Amino acid sequence: MSLERIHTPGALDDEDELDRSLRPRSLEEFVGQDAMREQLQVSIEAARARGEALDHVLLAGPPGLGKTSLAQIIATELEVPFVQTAGPALERKGDIAALLSALEPRAIFFVDEVHRLNRALEETFYPAMEDRRLPITIGQGAGARVVTLDLPPFTLIGATTRAGLLTTPLRDRFGIQHRLEPYGVEDLARIVRRSAAILDVTLDEGGAGAIAARSRGTPRVANRLLKRVRDWAEVRGTGVVDDAAADSALAMLEVDELGLDRLDREILTTICAQFSGGPVGLSTLAIAVNEEADTLEDVYEPYLLQRGLIQRTPRGRAATRRAYEHLGLEPPREAALF
Repeated sequence: MSLERIHTPGALDDEDELDRSLRPRSLEEFVGQDAMREQLQVSIEAARARGEALDHVLLAGPPGLGKTSLAQIIATELEVPFVQTAGPALERKGDIAALLSALEPRAIFFVDEVHRLNRALEETFYPAMEDRRLPITIGQGAGARVVTLDLPPFTLIGATTRAGLLTTPLRDRFGIQHRLEPYGVEDLARIVRRSAAILDVTLDEGGAGAIAARSRGTPRVANRLLKRVRDWAEVRGTGVVDDAAADSALAMLEVDELGLDRLDREILTTICAQFSGGPVGLSTLAIAVNEEADTLEDVYEPYLLQRGLIQRTPRGRAATRRAYEHLGLEPPREAALF
């Protein structure tokens, strides 16, 4: 069972501490997702004014868009404790009972990767979320009896990268549901400028724009690229992260003008060259590029789809005409490309 409390000292390495320092601490600092932020602000202020626990919250969207940061911000805005775990770490009903019964009133209980909860354990959350009651079976066989624990009012915040895998009964118990969308270049540039100020990096507008444009619509990627470009600028440049430094550093990192890295291009090249543009099944493609199918589907495929470089078809993944153009390849004449 994995449990983390915010503000509790832990054995974090320097990189983890650095990543934490770049996270926004309030809704005002949180860049982008404007409609969602406004709706959350209203819900938070209403719950705080009534002295009640916030309704349960579901945050969905691709990795790296700020779901964990938002959960921590909600706890900060409500001035309540924050307790964190992950769906795969919850293995027994006793784990859930121990965590929920120890919560302070109105606390935030954050479950990352909530779609990966065991189905039997998921049902344990139903009465806890609806009635703040937790039935526990004591003993076995004919002598077994059910004891019901009364729980303090709390808010369950679930984060998921694959909302489609949530069961309807669980999804319907979240009164507040939001989906985070990929960020535009302008918002990412704002995030890069804010992070540069925290890191004490000299950054100009050209450098911010170059990093933002190659960040795959994801703040986590933008911050990672900023740190790597900073390293290049300090070692091989003038120390200033400008357009030229960003271009040189990102070229060294094999990140191209669309934000594709080496594996992205390998995926496209494999579909185009090895499988004549596709379609090719996900498992076959994963074997061909020596990567896990889940990683391709969750990490790489969404961005390739978003940029119009591949298509999902009933028979598998297929490259588009734009993919051939980006790779500088000639499409096969007989292929019906999108």
